[in-house]
Amino acid sequence: MTITSTLTTSTTSTLPPRLAQPAPVGDPGTLRYRPVSEQARRRPTEIRPSGAAVRQRGTGVRVSRAPHRRARAITPVTTVGLALLAAMITVWLGAVAQFGQAIQGATTPAPAKLAVVQVQSGETLQTVAARIAPEAPIGETVQQIRELNRLDGAAVNAGQTLIAPVG
Repeated sequence: MTITSTLTTSTTSTLPPRLAQPAPVGDPGTLRYRPVSEQARRRPTEIRPSGAAVRQRGTGVRVSRAPHRRARAITPVTTVGLALLAAMITVWLGAVAQFGQAIQGATTPAPAKLAVVQVQSGETLQTVAARIAPEAPIGETVQQIRELNRLDGAAVNAGQTLIAPVG
């Protein structure tokens, strides 16, 4: 017994063609579809060499479409006026800085006599300055100690000897 099967293939298809968006025709209640052609279904292909950079469309920068008013030109008179204003502000700030110390009162100058001082255990440069010159401003005394001893920072070690202004 031999079983043979034959395949029959149909060349005609009973499936409807691919449909596009509905296109209203005639009566608005009745819609009719129109088939889309094969070429319209394919995406447009860009022909470029393999590995080439993709072309960009536009600059990629969003620009406002709102209307803008035109800016007025800056006149030479405006420029001179602004320069004079800046000069007056600078002079005023310099005067405040210069005479501000006179308003606060005269400070005691740093002592002029020098002595060799040894750093005690647990002392910092500020405490050494306060100990050796209690009436002088601490910041100025610390600065003089740093300059006299060529110190880069404010770190000192216990037992270290320093040249310091005394008073």
